[in-house]
Amino acid sequence: MDGYGCLTSLVIGALAGWLAGFFVEKKKDGCLWNILIGLLGGFIGGGIFSLLGIQWGGLIGTIGTSVVGAVLMLWIWNNLRK
Repeated sequence: MDGYGCLTSLVIGALAGWLAGFFVEKKKDGCLWNILIGLLGGFIGGGIFSLLGIQWGGLIGTIGTSVVGAVLMLWIWNNLRK
């Protein structure tokens, strides 16, 4: 992955983590936490969508996949903590 690809992944991760906070309550705020949530959400969302045969293309699809995965991850995390 070149420098632009890595930077793009970090920006998409930050955006996806921030957007996921609007759907599910999260305790920690901050850019690094949003990046972590978004990147993990991208892996989770990509895996789930792959299993379901759903493919989104382009930048919007990448952000959407990351947000869906991040929301699911935060929802599970919040339920396990309770």
